[in-house]
Amino acid sequence: MRREAITPRPNWQAEVEAVGFGFHTLDGQPYWREDACYVFESDAIDAVEAATGELHAMCLEAVDRIVRDGRYAALGLTDDAARLAERSWFDREPSLYGRMDLSWDGVSPPRLLEYNADTPTSLFEASVVQWYWLEAREPSADQFNSIHEKLVERWRTMGGGNRVHFAACYDNPEDGTTTDYLLDTCLQAGHEVQALDIEEIGWNGRAFIDPADRPIDRLFKLYPWEWLVTEAFAPHIAPSRTRFIEPAWKMLLSNKAILPLLWEWFPNHPNLLPASLRREDVAGPAVAKPFWGREGEGIRILGAHERGVAAPHTVYQALAPLPVFDGRHALVGSWIIGDQPAGIGIREDNDRITRNTSCFVPHLFR
Repeated sequence: MRREAITPRPNWQAEVEAVGFGFHTLDGQPYWREDACYVFESDAIDAVEAATGELHAMCLEAVDRIVRDGRYAALGLTDDAARLAERSWFDREPSLYGRMDLSWDGVSPPRLLEYNADTPTSLFEASVVQWYWLEAREPSADQFNSIHEKLVERWRTMGGGNRVHFAACYDNPEDGTTTDYLLDTCLQAGHEVQALDIEEIGWNGRAFIDPADRPIDRLFKLYPWEWLVTEAFAPHIAPSRTRFIEPAWKMLLSNKAILPLLWEWFPNHPNLLPASLRREDVAGPAVAKPFWGREGEGIRILGAHERGVAAPHTVYQALAPLPVFDGRHALVGSWIIGDQPAGIGIREDNDRITRNTSCFVPHLFR
């Protein structure tokens, strides 16, 4: 794995806008960068693909253990949330996608930092934008990226017959773009689709409905489960016939409290890091993470002798520093579609913590 400085396409802004990527620049600074790219050897790609598949399998086993052993308190779930997760797991409600964030230098075993299993973004950049960049810039090279094809196929295997509604906070450009892209892959799979803002979802006393009073049978929602279960309409979720994508059992994996359970059940696994709810259980430098948080929110890096943070619902994970290339800390996001590894996207930052403003940089392998 290496970072190569390259020359951007002269009209790169127009090029990425032409494929529907409108938030390539944030607050005057480029979010999408093509003055560099990350280059891998093919055996390194094989290694991250295999590690991603193994980690996902362990995560599914962890969900099964949590549900069967009733370990919900370890994740800070309410009884109502636990029942939703349990029912969706036993009903075998299918999952569409997820993204594992890895600390990986292309040589050492990839280490799981967290699993964005419920509402992951940066999908459109990873699936579409960097693929078009590759075709324009390095057509003889390859890219670990079968995300689009696997999404369309996954929608086909998830069944059909009823309209799929897609809901998000559309005033957020990243959320809107991610949701519209997933809607398009669903449409390509042959399903009927309908977009709506999350606030347009109604309840008629029997079912969730859209603004045209049509029942919502299947709902893709780019809205976290930990927010959904606190909304005023949350008591209607269980009795409704709506099936949610992602399903409620995904809240067990998107919760960073899954990390100590994974370490408990798969100790010393080369793709895991020591993790605990107690600072004293994690030797050396550690990272304090809230159970629920996104894009680096609430994360603190602690020195070897630094005590824990005074905050409830905190996980402590051994520090696995992100590799640094040209002064940039690189995070690898590895995508799962259904149950299959499907590709990677790389985010980088001057800071050690990856945030929503951290840049996306394309990759290739030869």
